[in-house]
Amino acid sequence: MFFVISKLVGFATTPSTALFIVGLVGVMLLIFRRRRAGMTLCVLSILLTFAFGLTPLANVPQAILEDRFPQPVINEPPTGVIMLGGPVDVDLSPARNTIAINSGAERVTETAVLAVRYPQARIFLSGGSGHFGDPGLNTESALTKKLLVELGLSAERIEMEEKSRTTAENARYSLEALKPKPGERWLLVTSASHMPRAVGTFRAVGFDVIPYPVDYQTYGLSQLAVFPESVAEGLGLVDNAAHEWIGLVGYWLTGKSNALFPAP
Repeated sequence: MFFVISKLVGFATTPSTALFIVGLVGVMLLIFRRRRAGMTLCVLSILLTFAFGLTPLANVPQAILEDRFPQPVINEPPTGVIMLGGPVDVDLSPARNTIAINSGAERVTETAVLAVRYPQARIFLSGGSGHFGDPGLNTESALTKKLLVELGLSAERIEMEEKSRTTAENARYSLEALKPKPGERWLLVTSASHMPRAVGTFRAVGFDVIPYPVDYQTYGLSQLAVFPESVAEGLGLVDNAAHEWIGLVGYWLTGKSNALFPAP
């Protein structure tokens, strides 16, 4: 039920969708001769689309998330690497008979780099499907494993779980599968903007991980004066940030994270 609710809330609270709805309502009011209210909503929709789509303001909420956890200093080989699902498309991949990856591809490439750098480290993939319905054989973990093998990793070295559909389930099923012992050092690989929520869920189940953020989309809070190249790019940043900020609040209120905004 939490999975279904989270998907519905995520759709309803996407800023780009909300701005379109505001503009659409404004146009409808104009058609029905509610000129003042209609013009107000249309202008509001245009101004907010401009602010979030074509100015550096789009960077702020994303940069705050990405800067929360810095790159770790690794002084000794880790016990293993946990990569959270998300970079492969479980629907497009079988449709095109390939492994389709998205903007989260660095999760896969950096996991491959870490596997080579630390040959004794265990490699664990966590991810079922973030979509409704039964994914069958095309889980995020299964497709990612296939891609890592094609990149040169041994299939025997890669462990995985294929049941999780949310970040909270990533943490719970990873804990059940790995049963970490005191003193073990596990790197957690996921997108930098997603790292605060991911760390909060792992801490909530008692799994102390070392954050290893990847997939940066901004230059950070120290370099905010970067203009999006298109409205789509700017709104995409805001949509992603809103998804994470709302997720942080929802996870904290439901006890799935140990803090509202987890810190290092």
